[in-house]
Amino acid sequence: MKTHSMFNGGFVFKYYQLVLALAFAVEEINKDSNLLHNMTLGFDIYNADLRAWSAFENPFIWLSGQNKIPNYTCMAESNFVAVLAGTSGMTSVQIGTLLELYRFPQLTFGAFDPALSEHGKYPSLYQMAPKDTSLAIAMVSLLLHFSWNWVGLLISQDENGLSILAELREVMDKNKICVAFEHMISGRTLTQVINIMTIQNQINKSSANVLIIYGNKEYLLGLMVYLGQFLITSKVWLLNSQCDLCIGKKYFLLGSFHVPLIFSYHHEHIAGFTDFIREVNPSKYPEDFYLAKLWFLSFNCSHYESDCVMWENCPHDSSLEWLPVQIFDMAMSEESYNIYNAVYAVAQGLHEMLLHQTEEPTMGNGRWMVPSPAQLHPFLKNIQFHNLAGDQVILDEKRKLEAEYDILNIWNFPEGLELKVKIGKFSSYAPHGHQLSVSKDMIEWAIGTTKTPHSVCSESCGPGFRKSPQVGKAVCCFDCVPCVENEISNGTDMEQCMKCPCDEYANTERNQCLPKAASFLAHEEPLGMALDCVALCFSTLTAVIIGVFVMYQDTPIVKANNLCLSYILLITLMFCFLCSLLFIGRPNTITCILQQTIFGLVFTVAVSTVLAKTVTVVLAFRATSPGSRMRWLLVSGAPNFIIPICTLIQVTLCGLWLGTSPPFVDTDAHSEHGYIIILCNKGSLTAFYCVLGYLGSLALASFTVAFLARNLPDTFNEAKFLTFSMLVFCSVWLTFLPVYHSAKGKVMVAVEVFSILASSAGLLCCIFVPKCYIILLRPDRNSLHGFKDKIHTGRKKPS
Repeated sequence: MKTHSMFNGGFVFKYYQLVLALAFAVEEINKDSNLLHNMTLGFDIYNADLRAWSAFENPFIWLSGQNKIPNYTCMAESNFVAVLAGTSGMTSVQIGTLLELYRFPQLTFGAFDPALSEHGKYPSLYQMAPKDTSLAIAMVSLLLHFSWNWVGLLISQDENGLSILAELREVMDKNKICVAFEHMISGRTLTQVINIMTIQNQINKSSANVLIIYGNKEYLLGLMVYLGQFLITSKVWLLNSQCDLCIGKKYFLLGSFHVPLIFSYHHEHIAGFTDFIREVNPSKYPEDFYLAKLWFLSFNCSHYESDCVMWENCPHDSSLEWLPVQIFDMAMSEESYNIYNAVYAVAQGLHEMLLHQTEEPTMGNGRWMVPSPAQLHPFLKNIQFHNLAGDQVILDEKRKLEAEYDILNIWNFPEGLELKVKIGKFSSYAPHGHQLSVSKDMIEWAIGTTKTPHSVCSESCGPGFRKSPQVGKAVCCFDCVPCVENEISNGTDMEQCMKCPCDEYANTERNQCLPKAASFLAHEEPLGMALDCVALCFSTLTAVIIGVFVMYQDTPIVKANNLCLSYILLITLMFCFLCSLLFIGRPNTITCILQQTIFGLVFTVAVSTVLAKTVTVVLAFRATSPGSRMRWLLVSGAPNFIIPICTLIQVTLCGLWLGTSPPFVDTDAHSEHGYIIILCNKGSLTAFYCVLGYLGSLALASFTVAFLARNLPDTFNEAKFLTFSMLVFCSVWLTFLPVYHSAKGKVMVAVEVFSILASSAGLLCCIFVPKCYIILLRPDRNSLHGFKDKIHTGRKKPS
């Protein structure tokens, strides 16, 4: 039995490996006693020209003999059962109609062609290559691996090109890879010449340094040579396996300044194939004139005038292994691997058909009948076996496996080397995230370049920035905008910045959220310590003044204006100074409640005491007449009732405040950058301002009464001091309100403490310091006699 093989194109030494793969498979099968018992497999080889007018010439010779009479042969019987078509799908299309007339099984060993998968149009055709459905995913995976997101597309203008273009667009869109430019390449020479200048200019002007080139040899052969010569350097070419044939010797001799990365079908090594090629020579196959020509041209065998090559004049140990890899590659190519599987598929089909025939009655005179090619189809469709390399071979396209890809890089240093090196692999059967493996160190980039090429429309936005799309451009083109305050981006090319949680803040680089530190006016910090010292110093001063008053309680200046009220005011002022300590330190529920209630009560007592003292001065001046009601009020101690009455009102307001919405511990994470302010929330602001307003009303009343009584001529009249003290008090608190509401954090608390200390110090210094001055430094004035001498001196007329 024979298989018939057709190879397209002229004779190229590197394509001769396809012939050797066919011979290797046939010899291996014929040696196998378990396959095709008592039958020898053979083959004939014909050239199938790609030119349409001569496409059927050799198939007619094969089918009809040298007479070239269609549908007639002088051969006694035909024993051909299958045809192995060439590397191009165009060959199968051109001869497919003719072969279908005879139902000849046609097995193609080129790349998988979806156009040939239409069973109704090509019912007798079988593709040996695995499905090419994951090529787009494999290419995009490589783009993602090198962070290339700005890519040009050069696609053949045929059915396969349109199919891969749609797949590429879909996968690229999902992975945010943009197309910088796109060209459909026509197979017509005239159209290529017209468009090639446009393609060249756009590629050279584009910032995209990566090109995906897809097509078969017929489309891209001339284009590849042209691009290799005239394009700017350092472009990376991502090619499908057929484009490997387009990169010819001429390209490499010109010097490759580009980086071809070829996606070739992965296959295991066939044991014995390299040894078989190493032993091939013209003496072993004397009828093979192709081999003789290869030997003659490669090894400079001498010959005589008769043009008869004398093999004894060739090197005795010459071998195809001696040839450079760009001339002849010893490693089995994917086309040779498909031929090897195709021959085994035919042999397996014949074997199954023979087994089937042995189970049926013999025909004719009892001799076994030679099967027709049409009888082989049912068995080929169901073929499924593992070859000697362990790979599964399936001809039925519905059950055919998806392709795995070897990623090849062509080394051309030194120039002209043209060595294919496997630098990676893609397998769609591997777990997600592990489908692609690449050895970057194995890649030979463009000549004079050691770094990985860059192909992006816009540089990546680092941490602290976000992408801002450029209007009217692809999504890969963007500007980098810094994150706003309290937002971060901790990765590259972030679409949006992330807002930091309330208890964290963004650092200055806007790439990390840091925990906020608790902020409150602590006793340990300088400001807190200063305020503590001031409060304690004034409290001590108040205690000293109380001691002085106790020691000199019988003196006129101490007795004036009601000694009891003076003691009450001094003790209250001491509490006013000490209550400021409640505002310093980490707030808690108890201190928050005590801060406002004690502040309101002690200051109410202090202001109401000042009011009582002022009223006492007024009553003392107006109670000089015997039997006057004012005298009765003064003697009865009526001014002393002002304090409990005013205090009771404030206690009622504070009670309502605590009963409805008391103060509580709160946090403020927004007012101060990098800090969480721990503060006391006032609870009910209405209650707070009622307490403050009531205190302000008392202060205003005290100031008014004191101001009206400031000039009353009474012994030791302190109305002027009371007036000035209340002026200081009101000024402090009127200044406090706007400053308090504009401050933040611990400064706000410090302002409130300062206001408490300043107003209390104003009352203490304005009312009691002058008295202490007289008591301690001017004792002569602390008597009625001294006072009268002062009066007389003041009234003495000048001489």
